[in-house]
Amino acid sequence: MTRADLDVAVGWAAAEGWNPGRHDTVCFYAADPDGFLMGWLEGKPVAAISVVKYGATFSFLGFYIVRPEFRGQGYGWQIWQAGLASLQGRTVGLDGVVDQQSNYLKSGFQLAYRNVRYEGYSEDAAPPSVAVRDGIVPLSSLPVAQIIEYDRPFFPDDRTAFLRGWLTQPESHGVGLIKDGRSLAGYGILRPCRQGYKIGPLFADTPAQAEVLFLALRAQVPVSQPFYLDVPEVNAAAVALAQKYDLNSMFETARMYLPTAPKLPTDRIFGVTTFELG
Repeated sequence: MTRADLDVAVGWAAAEGWNPGRHDTVCFYAADPDGFLMGWLEGKPVAAISVVKYGATFSFLGFYIVRPEFRGQGYGWQIWQAGLASLQGRTVGLDGVVDQQSNYLKSGFQLAYRNVRYEGYSEDAAPPSVAVRDGIVPLSSLPVAQIIEYDRPFFPDDRTAFLRGWLTQPESHGVGLIKDGRSLAGYGILRPCRQGYKIGPLFADTPAQAEVLFLALRAQVPVSQPFYLDVPEVNAAAVALAQKYDLNSMFETARMYLPTAPKLPTDRIFGVTTFELG
């Protein structure tokens, strides 16, 4: 895809109800300009897939869409095969709809866990039981290198190119939590979407620190606007956090990997960065 083609694919994603961020396209394309494929039929785009590569060992598959009027004709399978062929030798991750798990299993993917999308509203959230304590700082006040270093254990390979855009996208609000006056103990980002806002990532060393970061981000959501948090179901503390503040589960995705799941600190992942790029 060209950069303009990716705008088209993001539009398809919005039509499918995926609610992309308003500035996702710029950040996504910067991560890997060669990592987005589009299928054309008689001069018209009909299918898309992303196969974004990180470092030398990892890739994430997303944006797997065939326009509704062209489904069931084999075009999705063709672009799926083309995408996987470009990732030989890499570990590949995806967040797929649960009812498609059997199809992904046929291609060798293994289920690692489920991610659950929760929805809340700033006006009706439960009163916070903890204060946003000292230690919360704007993410923009921290060196980018410090944030990238903290982020590194949460992802299977280097995603510096992606993060440099994600951390500075327009209209977003990022916060970090500083402990001992200097060390980063967690961070999170709130970004505007076609509908409402999404929190992602939300990483923290402890559940209490994740809660402080969550409250700081939730406080930035305009009154009556919805916000969304995508939680790894295997992190019981993250699920408990969503439930504590009366967030409602909307749907699940199946986090799957080919050939095997990397070892990640899921107990410290309280919010997924983005389903499309991992």
